[in-house]
Amino acid sequence: MDTRTGLPVVGMVGGGQLARMTHQAAISLGQSLRVLAAGENESAGLVAGEVVYGRHTDLAALRSFATGVDVLTFDHEHVPGEHLRALEADGVHVRPGAHALLHAQDKLVMREKLAGMGIPGPPFAAAGTVDEVVTFGAEHGWPVVLKAARGGYDGKGVWMLDDADAARAQVPALLDAGTPLLVEQRVAMSRELSALVARSPFGQGAAWPVVETVQSGGINTEVLAPAPGLDEDLRRQAQDIALRVAAELGVVGVLAVELFETGDGLLVNELAMRPHNSGHWTMDGARTSQFEQHLRAVLDYPLGAIDPLAPACVMTNVLGAPEPPAMRPDERLHHLFARYPAARVHLYGKGERPGRKLGHVNLLGEDMATLREQGRLAAHWLSHAVWLDGYSIH
Repeated sequence: MDTRTGLPVVGMVGGGQLARMTHQAAISLGQSLRVLAAGENESAGLVAGEVVYGRHTDLAALRSFATGVDVLTFDHEHVPGEHLRALEADGVHVRPGAHALLHAQDKLVMREKLAGMGIPGPPFAAAGTVDEVVTFGAEHGWPVVLKAARGGYDGKGVWMLDDADAARAQVPALLDAGTPLLVEQRVAMSRELSALVARSPFGQGAAWPVVETVQSGGINTEVLAPAPGLDEDLRRQAQDIALRVAAELGVVGVLAVELFETGDGLLVNELAMRPHNSGHWTMDGARTSQFEQHLRAVLDYPLGAIDPLAPACVMTNVLGAPEPPAMRPDERLHHLFARYPAARVHLYGKGERPGRKLGHVNLLGEDMATLREQGRLAAHWLSHAVWLDGYSIH
């Protein structure tokens, strides 16, 4: 408890942009957010009031950080499970807990659990040898998707194997490096969706509208809220799946269930147990943002209303250009706001490099197509200082 305010202290492991935006939500709630950052230039470390430097893989640093916090949560899923269990044994309120978080840390564990619950997903198998991958491809058809069971994100740790020769060429080096692998059938999908929910220790749940996520090179570039043209039965099924997974696994906080929409229905792709890129639209487009909701959930407060504030909302990620433009970021903002005064810009305080998530732009309105075009132009301008449609600032 913070003796200055009489309100709880939340500790967040990880100093990235998710912690930065959680800090913004904590300010309005009056909470004290303590951040464990790896370095002084991390996104949250530039703004949070109380920053402790340490590694998430260092149990001693985690124990020291947890001293004096009322609850411990995360902006990533990479804290070793044995460390989480040790903290729980120490009496730390870890939310989500080690048992739940394991299903976001290990894709094979997640697949096996969801299959046991009868939740739809692609056929899969553990891949401990090249022959197992080749046999899976022969049984389920090529190409197949090879995944690192642990540690992959934003397209990293995922490999498309077109045939048995590709498997024999690529898999041995991964196994020799000690990478735990699983193999999945490649899904013929029409689009990707995300069902974002929150759950409290009390068991209260809340589900935002299901959104469509648009990917490029394994990186999310756009989120369309709500997912355009989504069948009502599929919308309900996606939210029911997410709420059921949260309850069954004992998730506390925000849970994102990433899904494939196929001609035969929905398949679960992956889980994330933290605020998620597919929920950034909620900062401006929903009654309660995912960041405030995450804080409410881990503190076991009643959850906030999740009503959308407009018929359509588009979130567009700002990704670093191949070469950082000469124009300063503040000048880029100046021109962006002159053209799109309704744009809501969230920058993460990161150094610019190719493909890096530097921020995002939210736009609300009536027409999804118009918002998508404006978002695409705005995000490209912020990263490249070039208007794709030839618009001149002179």
